[in-house]
Amino acid sequence: MTRSANPSRPAEALPYRIELWHAESHEVIERVLARAVTAQLARAIFQAAREEHPQRRITLRKGNHILSDTSD
Repeated sequence: MTRSANPSRPAEALPYRIELWHAESHEVIERVLARAVTAQLARAIFQAAREEHPQRRITLRKGNHILSDTSD
């Protein structure tokens, strides 16, 4: 789910992404689970995703920089 204070702002413009990686390959992102406008919201979504998918690699990214990674 993506929420923004500015409803006209496209989801792709939100700076934080929570990504679910392919189960058999840690080299392929299966899908972007969510995008967020703030770090606090992104971290909450990341934690919820970890609980929902405990055996999967999940990353929290801002731009090209990975902030959190469950494979670490």
